[in-house]
Amino acid sequence: MALSFFALAMVMWLALGSDYGSTPVSAASEGVQASDLVFDVVSPTGEIFWITYGSVIKLMHEKTKFRLHSHDVPYGSGSGQQSVTGFPDIDDSNSYWIVRPTLDSSAKQRETIKSGTLIRLQHMITRKWLHSHLHASPISGNLEVSCFGRDGESDTGDYWRLEIEGSGKTWRQDQRVRLRHVDTGGYLHSHPKKYTRIAGGQQEVCGVGRSALTMCGWQPRVCIFPLLKANEISLCFIVFHNSPPLVSSNCHLGM
Repeated sequence: MALSFFALAMVMWLALGSDYGSTPVSAASEGVQASDLVFDVVSPTGEIFWITYGSVIKLMHEKTKFRLHSHDVPYGSGSGQQSVTGFPDIDDSNSYWIVRPTLDSSAKQRETIKSGTLIRLQHMITRKWLHSHLHASPISGNLEVSCFGRDGESDTGDYWRLEIEGSGKTWRQDQRVRLRHVDTGGYLHSHPKKYTRIAGGQQEVCGVGRSALTMCGWQPRVCIFPLLKANEISLCFIVFHNSPPLVSSNCHLGM
C-alpha cells in the first residue's frame, strides 16, 4: 500500500516537474576521502537497469550506510544555503534525487547517460539542486555541499561530472562511478562525524580532493525509472534490498 501511494506521488512529481532544459582541491585530513557511486545489484530477471534522465534515485554511502539527504534546514555557517547530510533511516522521503541534464543539454527524459557527461541531481521534495562551492563545510572544513536554486533557477555550481569506472561507458546500476563537481573539482563524499545542532545524528556530506578517490562509495537503494509513451507517464519502481542482493520490481522496461 505504501509503495502504491508513493508511486502515485512520483507520477505527480514527474508530470509537474520542470523541463530540461576548476580549482584543484587538496585532500582533507583525518581520513576524509572522495566517494564513488556504486551500482551493484542484480535483477531477478537478469535485466540491466540503465540510470537515465528522469530516474529518481536514493543513494547510500557504502562505508557508513547513510543516505544522501537534504531538507529545508539552512547551514548555520558558510553559505547559509539548504544543508545536505547523510541520513541514517531507510524510509525517508527527503533522500530522493532526480537525475537531470545540464541547462545547455538537449538530452531528453529516459535517455541514457555516458561517462564524462555533466549531470545535475535535483532534490525531489524541495526541488533544489545538489550544489557545491568554495565555502568550508561545517565539520571537516572541506568543500561545503548544499542544495540551492529551484526549478528554472540553476547554474554551473549544480554541475557534476559522471566518471564511470571499468569498461562500460553508459551508466547502469551495476557500475562504479564518481561524481566530480565541475566548478571546484571536489568529489562528493561523506564521513561518520555527526552534526549535533542543525541535524542531530546526521553526518556531514562534503567535497574532497582526488588523492583519496578509491576509499569509499555509494550504492542505490531505490530507483524509480520513468517509462514514457505517447500522452502517458508511468513508473518503474525498483527497491534494492540489502539481503539478498536482488530487487523488487513492478517493471516492464520494454527497451
